[in-house]
Amino acid sequence: MSGISLTFGGDPVFSDLDLVVQPGDRVALVGRNGSGKSTLMKVMAGMIEADSGDIVVPPGKSVGYMEQDPSMEGFATLGDYASSGLEAGELYKVERASEGLKFDPSRAVETASGGERRRAALAKLMAEAPDLMLLDEPTNHLDIEAIAWLERELGAARAGFVLISHDRAFLRALTRATLWIDRGVVRRQEQGFEGFETWRDKVWEEEDQQRHKLNRLIKSEARWAVEGISARRKRNQGRVRALQALRAERASQIKRQGTAAMSLESGPKSGRKVIEASGLSKRFGDTQIVRSFDLLVQRGDRVAFVGPNGVGKTTLLNMVLGQEAPDAGTVTLGTNLEVAVFDQSRAQLDPEMSLWDSLTGDPEMRVSGKADQVMVRGQPKHVVGYLKEFLFDDQQARAAVKSLSGGEKARLLLAKLMAKPSNLLVLDEPTNDLDVETLDLLQELLDDFDGTVLLVSHDRDFLDRVATTTIAMEGNGRATVYAGGWSDYVAQRSDPQEKDEVKTKSSRPKVKQEAKPKIGLSFSEKHRLEKLPDEISRLEAEIGKLEELMSDPDLFTREPVKFQKATEALVERQEKLSAAEEEWLLLAEKSEGA
Repeated sequence: MSGISLTFGGDPVFSDLDLVVQPGDRVALVGRNGSGKSTLMKVMAGMIEADSGDIVVPPGKSVGYMEQDPSMEGFATLGDYASSGLEAGELYKVERASEGLKFDPSRAVETASGGERRRAALAKLMAEAPDLMLLDEPTNHLDIEAIAWLERELGAARAGFVLISHDRAFLRALTRATLWIDRGVVRRQEQGFEGFETWRDKVWEEEDQQRHKLNRLIKSEARWAVEGISARRKRNQGRVRALQALRAERASQIKRQGTAAMSLESGPKSGRKVIEASGLSKRFGDTQIVRSFDLLVQRGDRVAFVGPNGVGKTTLLNMVLGQEAPDAGTVTLGTNLEVAVFDQSRAQLDPEMSLWDSLTGDPEMRVSGKADQVMVRGQPKHVVGYLKEFLFDDQQARAAVKSLSGGEKARLLLAKLMAKPSNLLVLDEPTNDLDVETLDLLQELLDDFDGTVLLVSHDRDFLDRVATTTIAMEGNGRATVYAGGWSDYVAQRSDPQEKDEVKTKSSRPKVKQEAKPKIGLSFSEKHRLEKLPDEISRLEAEIGKLEELMSDPDLFTREPVKFQKATEALVERQEKLSAAEEEWLLLAEKSEGA
């Protein structure tokens, strides 16, 4: 690609872009949501024509693109679509890919879900095996088994590929170079995604230093220009023009987009026991979803449900939430629960509504008599101001939800979710389509969230960062509770003979047993142990201030309401301090035991 420029009637998406992809390249394409990753990939595939510039594919070389929303008009089944264009002797490739990606080639096109269509499109691309594969979020709608199959296939492929994905583990395993789109500029580094964040932070640091130097130079030259008026009648016009050029350079710099100003606020504290399930069993026809399953969820737990698509994760989740009746067993929900749900299908978003109406039309966010405001955690905010906190601009506020990218829809759903206080978060595939920075922020918010989290995800890295408990559903009614996240689950699974019986064995990441002690801290627990001392110090400082306030003997008679509130706050912080100290002791003991 040389001299590529592209605009969509506004600011340029790319300007004078030069880019080479070599045979056999394994490239991560990264950037913020809305930065132009998918657009660049479509330009590479010839699906979008650039305003100017040239794209050259050498003779005899082929480029293939995995369509996000493939048109299957004229095809009766998913298999017919996936095998179109193949020779008779190559049809086995589609059958093999359908087994690895888990879709039924005989499924009629009109009854297939969006996820099945995407998997068929991916199978078609894998079977065609072009010299360069352009893969835009290929792991969306894949379970961990299918992700691992795709990871192995791409790892063994001779073809090159450019890959957009939110799945850090997938990117780290496969890529050897990185293309980074940032404010219309595409940079390349000959290192895989593993080194991206260090590289990005270094580039931004150098940019900040250059901006600081430029600001100092402008300030110095401006002072000279002002003082020169009184010192001499005739100024150096060349130097004045240079100052104007410096100011123009500063004005032309595109400001970095900040991170979304997301925040989570717990509702009223729930009881210590959030969910207690005993002896749960559920069957649909000949399929046993779960058998004799017990679970205790306490306040502050982060519980992940993992397993192949169709194994019954959502069914079990609905049962423990009391939303679906088991065939046998009981579920007891704790007291004072306020539940907020992030659903995988984005069903809470009406594609025809504008972003503005999507928020102001929500009964729980509506402000009486104020058509331009929304209620955010008990406080009214202007709808555009709140949307800006989630990185939407003024023009997007009136745009239809259907015009948003997948990542932008996820951010809008998070905006709705985070406006309402809750103490039990239910997150169904929250990581799909989110960029790396937003994923980092979401993880930090969940770390600091005082409530409880139930999570369904196929993102192994995210599971390791967030989960304190993992429920592995492995088919035939087997649902086993493990401590820690994904890597902890893999390390703790039973004897080798039993592992061979588990269908998902080959897909899972290999974890050296000696590197993961049988007794020790999970990723989340280590993170928590590091944060607890600061939390304890903060609580002790707050208790000291409250005790100092209440030491005033006249406070009760002078300000009884303030005295009462201080008393309640003191009791609350003392309870939190006691719980934090107890948690620290348990984690420290567990760490030493390892």
